[in-house]
Amino acid sequence: MPTKTSIIRHRPGLTAALALAGVLAAGPAFAESGDAAGHVAWILTSSVLVLFMTLPGLALFYGGLLHAKNLLSIMMQCFAICCVVSLLWVAVGYSLAFDGDGALIGGLHRMFLAGASGTFGTTPLPETAFALFQMTFAVITPALIVGAFAERVNFTFVIAFSALWLLGVYVPVAHWMWGGGWLAAMGALDFAGGIVVHTTAGVSALVLAIMIGRRRGFPHGLTPPHSPGLTMTGAGMLWVGWFGFNGGSALAADSAAASAIIATHLAASAGAMTWIAAEWMKTGKPTSIGIATGCVAGLATITPMAGFVGPGGAMLVGIAAGLVCYAATLFVKHRLEIDDSLDVFAVHGCGGMLGSLLLPVFALTAFAGTGASDGKLFGMLGLQALAVVVTLVWSALATVAIAWLLGFVTPLRVGAEEEYSGLDLATHGERAYENA
Repeated sequence: MPTKTSIIRHRPGLTAALALAGVLAAGPAFAESGDAAGHVAWILTSSVLVLFMTLPGLALFYGGLLHAKNLLSIMMQCFAICCVVSLLWVAVGYSLAFDGDGALIGGLHRMFLAGASGTFGTTPLPETAFALFQMTFAVITPALIVGAFAERVNFTFVIAFSALWLLGVYVPVAHWMWGGGWLAAMGALDFAGGIVVHTTAGVSALVLAIMIGRRRGFPHGLTPPHSPGLTMTGAGMLWVGWFGFNGGSALAADSAAASAIIATHLAASAGAMTWIAAEWMKTGKPTSIGIATGCVAGLATITPMAGFVGPGGAMLVGIAAGLVCYAATLFVKHRLEIDDSLDVFAVHGCGGMLGSLLLPVFALTAFAGTGASDGKLFGMLGLQALAVVVTLVWSALATVAIAWLLGFVTPLRVGAEEEYSGLDLATHGERAYENA
């Protein structure tokens, strides 16, 4: 039977031929032993896909929506958050989220991944592979938030806030839902992050948009996005990367992962088409920004239930996402006049909460779901609502506290002159384009 040391690393053609010969000779015994390797390979691949969502997917998606003079600043924020969060996650974040069985927070026995030498839980995955996969989730979540205060935020504040927010908001909620905490013990479900990722980030983004204040010229004097092409490119990267986000959350290379990816793709497609249909009726034109944003809305909304729904249910969820998130965008910006610059709350927050609340309905076998809520629909609806409300309140309160405390150390936003000249030059001394 093949082992890790028997792999011929420098002869891929010969390796493939020997592998095929081994399968034919060893038959079922090889297939059984190869399952674990396949699962590990899928999780490692999914980790790469999820990191790809942040770098460069989210950076390009957000960057194209801004003025040209702020493109590098949003990319810098995404890169810096990736670095800081990765270091904190390995140092203490993973341990607090997934070590022990505390109701509110984990333990410290896995600091710097100490003792993570075996498999994770009942899975065949090395715990280090699981920690890596979860690290990519921790990276993208605070990076989502920066879209709410783009073009006016102080870089020092972004870094300090992201570090404290990771430990104060993301880690506790991840433990409650995924690490054996109190919400998981009650039976609340979140397949891939509708609550842990999108609700926390969306609510915190809205709070910070209010605390930091509006951009100059908002809501009527802002110029259009400088590069819809970059935004569509980033959206495409997010779409592809999301297959690792949701498919990888099955923690195995199996039919559950395949079903989650199909649901993800269909919800994104339905969300994108619904969004442009809505804006076509309202403005008379379907836009590239609209189809890209609708796609992301569908992706965010299907995330908490991707492993529990059938294809038809996923399409309906995507339609609901397109309608609700489009309406939320108009309401937040035009009715409330809150400058959530890149619609983080309307798309990610509302999408994550909507998907979490719809999960029990579309998980029913009547909708070709897995039956996770059969016979207990109303109880699960109440439990999902509880999880959403608790996460919403905790995210909002903790965000206010962290931002308020940091305000004594560093300004939350740049000065008027820096905002006018653009953060690329004012903060980083560089320009993305010569004529920006």
